[in-house]
Amino acid sequence: MSVVVRFAPSPTGYLHIGGARTALFNYLFAKHNSGKFLLRIEDTDEKRSTNEAIDAILQGLDWLGLKHDGDFVLQSKNLSRHKEIAEKLLEKNQAYLCYTSAEELAELREAAEAKKEVFRFKSPWRDKVLSQATNHKPVIRIKAPLEGETVIRDLVQGEIRVKNSELDDLVMLRGDGTPTYMLAVVVDDFDMGVTHIIRGDDHLTNAFRQKVIYEAMSWKVPEFAHIPLIHGPDGAKLSKRHGATSVIDYKSMGYVPEAMRNYLLRLGWSHGDSEIISDAQAIEWFDLNKVGKSPSRFDFAKLKSVNKHYIKEKDEAELLKLTEEFLPKKPSKTEEEKFLKVVKFAKERANLLEELAKSLEIYFDDFSAEFAEEDKKIISEKKSLVGDLAKVFADLNEWNHDGIKNSLNDFATAKALKIKDFGPLLRIILTFSAASAGGIFDVVEILGKAEVERRIQGALLTL
Repeated sequence: MSVVVRFAPSPTGYLHIGGARTALFNYLFAKHNSGKFLLRIEDTDEKRSTNEAIDAILQGLDWLGLKHDGDFVLQSKNLSRHKEIAEKLLEKNQAYLCYTSAEELAELREAAEAKKEVFRFKSPWRDKVLSQATNHKPVIRIKAPLEGETVIRDLVQGEIRVKNSELDDLVMLRGDGTPTYMLAVVVDDFDMGVTHIIRGDDHLTNAFRQKVIYEAMSWKVPEFAHIPLIHGPDGAKLSKRHGATSVIDYKSMGYVPEAMRNYLLRLGWSHGDSEIISDAQAIEWFDLNKVGKSPSRFDFAKLKSVNKHYIKEKDEAELLKLTEEFLPKKPSKTEEEKFLKVVKFAKERANLLEELAKSLEIYFDDFSAEFAEEDKKIISEKKSLVGDLAKVFADLNEWNHDGIKNSLNDFATAKALKIKDFGPLLRIILTFSAASAGGIFDVVEILGKAEVERRIQGALLTL
């Protein structure tokens, strides 16, 4: 059997982290089994579905690198097919017209709540003939089995059984002729040839009700795999209050897609003690039997650590390109050359692309910033030393790493000092921070003679 899976988000908002992990698991399962990964946008909720949300979902999947096979399907294009199946079930006596009004349903629900009972609607229209109908527009309900039990052998949750007496006759077609989610999902999955449904375990109860429709149509029931939800660090379901939950938010915060794929993969799935897993390894190793049954906790510190690893592994030119959107302006050709040198050492300590961009900003030509009050005090106390350093650089002709190192060592010897006695001071003057990346000789070399002299003079003028 050729494996076909689908990711089926509703375009009522952004692509959130839980959805992104579901898409990733579907994608990896398809690739591992040389199958197909399909995308269906479930846009039948006209009031809440937007084109902006569809674009956000597509952008999120594109950034994550989860390319679906073929064109994506809009569920709203299949409404006539959904209606056709509902009417076919009616013809087969596997469904019936129910004339119970919304007001009657509300009354029955309130009565059950008053008795503190679980509301399970038993329609009086299940066995009535049409001659007994009212003028109220009917819905089409499935005839769920009344006896026995329905069994789901879930590939993650294991075997689960539900008594059929607990299943209701779900509505498939509303009074206005529009299909419900339950019917539309089943019909679309069948028509798309879906063999495995991998989704969040908040859909587990839906599986039992959807299986009734499959069996009523004599269709092969797909394999189900319901994966646990993602919780926040506090153990509650992940939400906006835990921080960014949109995939695109993480992109704008400076995470790289490889890190996000790696981190999401490890949320609820494992392969021994492996933490860093390449895309090739993920495809080779992924299997549903390694998905845990318990919810995973989203750990922002762990994600940042994984991101740091992937930043360090990247080529300097690629990193610079990724970092450009975090810079205040596009660098010139000469600035790009400087930035490439900086990226080589700055990437060793950067957790996020945004942090890397901050390390690069100070190498823009004519960059300027305000000194912190504490740094002003340090410069003021060593004003004469700053003047001496200005003379060293003015007289320096060999502007390369070794030339700079030799001149500063000679200066230190002549003044009976060590580099550490004035290196931090020089770093503050040149980078406006005592904690900038790179060795001081590299910083001086990359900035260039003219810029070093300008910044030293600027520091003296601030005093």
